[in-house]
Amino acid sequence: MIASGDLIPLGELEETGIRRDRPWRAQGTAFAEGLAIGNAVLHEPRVKVERLIAEDVEEERRRIEKAVEELRASVDALIDAHDPAHPGESREVLESYRMFAQDAGWVNRLREAVNTGLTAEAAVERVQSETRARMMRQTDPYLRERLHDLDDLGNRLLRHLAGLADTAALLSMPENAVLIARNMGPAELLDYDRTRLKAVLLEEGSPTSHVSIVARALGIPLVGRIEGLVDQADTGNWAIVDGETGEVHLRPTGDIQNAYRAKLALRAQRQAEFAALRDKPAVTRDGAMVQLMMNAGLSTDLPMLDETGAEGIGLFRTELPFMVSHRLPTLAEQTQLYADVLAAAGPRPVVFRTLDLGGDKVLPYAKPDPEENPALGWRAIRMALDRPVLLRYQVRAMLAGARGRQLRIMFPMVAHVAEFRAARALVEREVRRLERHGHQGPESFAIGTMLEVPSLAFALPALLKEADFLSVGTNDLMQFFFAADRGNPRIGGRYDALAPAMLRLIASCVAAAREAGKPLSVCGEMAARPLEAMALVGLGVETLSMSPQAVGPVKMMVRALDRSKVTDLINGLIDSPEASLRPRLKEFADTANIPV
Repeated sequence: MIASGDLIPLGELEETGIRRDRPWRAQGTAFAEGLAIGNAVLHEPRVKVERLIAEDVEEERRRIEKAVEELRASVDALIDAHDPAHPGESREVLESYRMFAQDAGWVNRLREAVNTGLTAEAAVERVQSETRARMMRQTDPYLRERLHDLDDLGNRLLRHLAGLADTAALLSMPENAVLIARNMGPAELLDYDRTRLKAVLLEEGSPTSHVSIVARALGIPLVGRIEGLVDQADTGNWAIVDGETGEVHLRPTGDIQNAYRAKLALRAQRQAEFAALRDKPAVTRDGAMVQLMMNAGLSTDLPMLDETGAEGIGLFRTELPFMVSHRLPTLAEQTQLYADVLAAAGPRPVVFRTLDLGGDKVLPYAKPDPEENPALGWRAIRMALDRPVLLRYQVRAMLAGARGRQLRIMFPMVAHVAEFRAARALVEREVRRLERHGHQGPESFAIGTMLEVPSLAFALPALLKEADFLSVGTNDLMQFFFAADRGNPRIGGRYDALAPAMLRLIASCVAAAREAGKPLSVCGEMAARPLEAMALVGLGVETLSMSPQAVGPVKMMVRALDRSKVTDLINGLIDSPEASLRPRLKEFADTANIPV
């Protein structure tokens, strides 16, 4: 596969097409807002080769053979344990690693380099550079794309030789660390010291991935889809991360640094303005009250309730503690978590969403069950109803944790009324069990559902006779409504949440909930962006739930808004054939001095 060739003298090697001594700018996609300037830290550190010439060639042969065997075993173990949510690795990348690790030509070239008198580390560097030079000359696009994989594999081999950890989480980090990775999972992010971690940059990723959700919850700026990032970065480089525009700078010039420091100062001033609104109500100029809630999923989110002035937790993602743990949380641990969340909220409402597993959310300690199309497959409420033990276990913990309090539970991914009815019956069964054993339970409880599947929107009159409330999850709803994978960068910008068809769908849900006298909220990413939130308020949505960092900007928008005027605007445009109403809504906001 990788042809042998004459060994290039060590002094003539250079990294083809890569210069890590010049300023580098890239345009990525902002996944979590924020701005940071700091020192780059590679999530998977490179090993700096200090010793080039071998003192004992036989010993270096033994070391390279042992390291290759360890590398192959570690890649096999990753593939055996792989699931769609495996931290930092995709199946394609892992299979590429295995292909290269098992390639006899690559291993023979490593042996030949050692036989010339190089240390094992220097041999790996030499073969990496030679192979990179050959692959850069290839016309086959597949081989050129595999260059990243081969570089990653070589770096892994160097870490095996050096006896280093696979990630930098256990290493000493600078105070202003900007973490750089090809991709990573939420558990890996939580391994890092959050007092030192200022931003994250990813070569891949998605705004709705769980590492992005955790980054937003922690208030860490994150930019992804930055082509060539890992090759261009070195630990210690100055890095600038703009989580508003998606712009990234490595080794920036002094002028660029000064410009961003000025932008940081302006952002700090804006944050102070948001903080000044913390205790003020979210009420429009024409007197419409809007309840602003926050999304959460980890205990680290809870202090943000007081810091942001959110009126409660509109979505607590209960699967996140399961996903970042190395084992199934016990009943006692779950009970304590739910009790802590309710205690932190005080009199403010909390809505717990039951486990939304499956698709890209597979537990690291569960056996993977590959599917052709996991987003449309066995996940969320479908899994819970087919395997009800885990759901009953969770509901039992919620009931115990909510002693003497009001408990609000909602189910994810419900597609028709029968699913909601079956899930509600399971909760009521656990309530009867609690009463039968004489244990104190919640003072009261309300059971609702997410509206994420378009079919449910056409069953609302029947559903709302049985559900106590409805929460519109616009992330999945938009994905299914437009038949567009929300994590696919090729079509990520093709469909807009402000398309007239999407707004008509939401308007119909608002009308159905109002007619039934049941509360409706929106808890997807659409609620977290001021312009989209403005449209939702205009459609009559009275409760929005969002990431903690979005509460201030959305409240500022609401307090500057005349709801009746945006309602009139949307009603006049909602039957438009335009692909999106975004330009018209932005023009309206600018003219009316509404900060969006």
